[in-house]
Amino acid sequence: LAVSNAEFCSGSKMAMSVTRELLRLSGCFLLLLLIFVWESDSSGTGENSKTVEFDVQPGGVVHSFSQRLGEYTCVFTYASQGGTNERWHMSVGISEDDMLFSCSVWRPQGTSYLFFTQFKAEVKGGKIEYANAYSRATGAGSGEVPLKSEEFEVGEHAVTHREGAFQSQLYKVLIVAKTPHDEL
Repeated sequence: LAVSNAEFCSGSKMAMSVTRELLRLSGCFLLLLLIFVWESDSSGTGENSKTVEFDVQPGGVVHSFSQRLGEYTCVFTYASQGGTNERWHMSVGISEDDMLFSCSVWRPQGTSYLFFTQFKAEVKGGKIEYANAYSRATGAGSGEVPLKSEEFEVGEHAVTHREGAFQSQLYKVLIVAKTPHDEL
């Protein structure tokens, strides 16, 4: 069967498009699964998740904030300029089956007025399955604006700004990591 270059490239582009869509959907599925697990925690003890507030401080100095839950840790490292301290949140959670660990860092007001010169959100104890970073919320809870893919990179354990490409706007970083626990 002979296939021309144009047909092959067209098929490859379609396959890449389908692959991207599947990855996006699988990321959404993982996020929905994690939200379901958090919402279904009927014990009320919060042992599987916690949210804490912290101040993001401007001044151009590198700062870190971390939270540990069980054997997993989330670390947010950043440097920012302008304005005054902003109140941010960090949420960490473990699924009931101990197979997923999540870390979310965000500003509840939806927009940060700080100019971020760098950021890194890192998980310890798991390998990233899904991650995304957002520049701002669109308002009234109607959505979020993700950073452009060229502005940040996702590795096995961290989401990091890309030097020279990051546009310095950040309001949220979300990570869902697979834990090393295997089913018996």
